Amino acid sequence: MDPRQAAQRGRGRGAQLPRPRPDPVAHVFRVWPRPGSDSSTLTHVPILPTTAADLDPGHRAPEAFPAGVTAVVFDVVGTLVEPVPSVAEAYAAAGRRHGIDLGAAEIDSRFRSAWRRQEGIDAVATPPFTTSRGRERARWQAIVEDVFGPTAVTAAVFADLWEHFGRPEAWKPIAAGAALVRAAVDAGLVVALASNFDERLLAIAPVVAPLTLADHVFASSEIGWRKPAVEFFRQVEARLGRRPHELVLVGDDPDLDVAAAGQAGWRAIRIG
Repeated sequence: MDPRQAAQRGRGRGAQLPRPRPDPVAHVFRVWPRPGSDSSTLTHVPILPTTAADLDPGHRAPEAFPAGVTAVVFDVVGTLVEPVPSVAEAYAAAGRRHGIDLGAAEIDSRFRSAWRRQEGIDAVATPPFTTSRGRERARWQAIVEDVFGPTAVTAAVFADLWEHFGRPEAWKPIAAGAALVRAAVDAGLVVALASNFDERLLAIAPVVAPLTLADHVFASSEIGWRKPAVEFFRQVEARLGRRPHELVLVGDDPDLDVAAAGQAGWRAIRIG
């Protein structure tokens, strides 16, 4: 989604965060300690209600991060932003534009199976979970083919969807994640994005809130590794100039985010 150097953008901090839906919703976050620490050190982060005031740039959220943390690293999809329309709806619309009439429910089922298959391929790669721009594009091409079948128009459907998910308007903020980004900024911490997304993230991050508030953007296609590889986390550490105990990962996936961060010696906050 955006070029490597556009990743370091202090200017993005002045961006106005979008307003969430009017009803306040409370979210509880839990901090996972580093491996080997006593389970009694598990900390419940204060509840952050996602009202309009909480997302206002002038609002100071309660202290939400463990002592000793100097940088907060956020997963992106499912943590800070989500697709609009949904993946299944976007695929269905793309299919219809090319003469394929497949319902969103069937697409959702096929997509999940195709996604798992690609994760399995990465897990047995040598070394596991290595990636590149070429591999990420091939992954999505294979997923589209698994969803729609090897038809004469599948390549056109893929091109349509690749472009669609690279557009800023295809994404909307997740209020709970946006509140934590604001809390990190207010606390004076370094904010980074670290995602299994590909280079399209580099173009989206500078213009889609709350991604605009990040100081650094790391996409798996650019650093050569995907989560849950420990090497993914080591690359982020090196580029941030931080040690594992200074970092906390915020994400929605119990395996790719929370467990993987723990294996790398980071702390983690799961949301969602």
